[in-house]
Amino acid sequence: MLKVELHAHTADDPHDSIPHSATELIDEAVALGYDALAITLHDRQLDINELRPYAAERGLVLIPGIERTIQGKHVLLLNYETGTEDVRTFADLGRLKQRGRGLVVAPHPFFPSQSCLWKYLDRYKDLFDAVECNAMFTRLADFNGPARRWARREGKPLVGNGDIHRLRQLGTTYSLVDADREPDAICEAIAAGRVSVVARPHSWLEAARIMSDLFGWRTPAGPPVRPTPASGSTNISLTENV
Repeated sequence: MLKVELHAHTADDPHDSIPHSATELIDEAVALGYDALAITLHDRQLDINELRPYAAERGLVLIPGIERTIQGKHVLLLNYETGTEDVRTFADLGRLKQRGRGLVVAPHPFFPSQSCLWKYLDRYKDLFDAVECNAMFTRLADFNGPARRWARREGKPLVGNGDIHRLRQLGTTYSLVDADREPDAICEAIAAGRVSVVARPHSWLEAARIMSDLFGWRTPAGPPVRPTPASGSTNISLTENV
């Protein structure tokens, strides 16, 4: 089983201010035992060819990706080598899927943001291969519930993603994929449902520190935490009542 993160941003992001570089993200993922990583900048697909040798030397597989804004909604397009930045409508997305192999994931689809999919997920459900369980949740506040129910109803796999904007976000929620260590094999395994989610809720203090960092609020400083599944994680799979 491969430990996989499919939703991560770096300082190359054209929209958000991200403090860490791609190599720093790779190093942290390796330190936490990840096997594969997708760098998904907003509306720009990073050329990862120069990064692949650096990652491979450390045992990490890089997957091409982008968090594309399509008709105002965020969509993860994974393992498409070209053409992702030209996708502006869901009709364009349908044509991209016809032209090449890749994985289309609905990120944080029911979170309280205008950029989240909401009704578009039903409207274009045939275009989506998987649905994200996002790491930003606590035991009492979890916007992933509707996504889990939707995935179960529609027979779509769930993937666990950190939506990494700060390195401290790595490691609490991720996917375990039954696949060979190769991008095509990983994406095909996810689409086929050979994936489970490991998810540990944040404490209120952890969530507050992350949000304060993202939005520039002031909270007590705390060291980065490198969590492990043993620290209260919950394994989630499509066969379980989540």
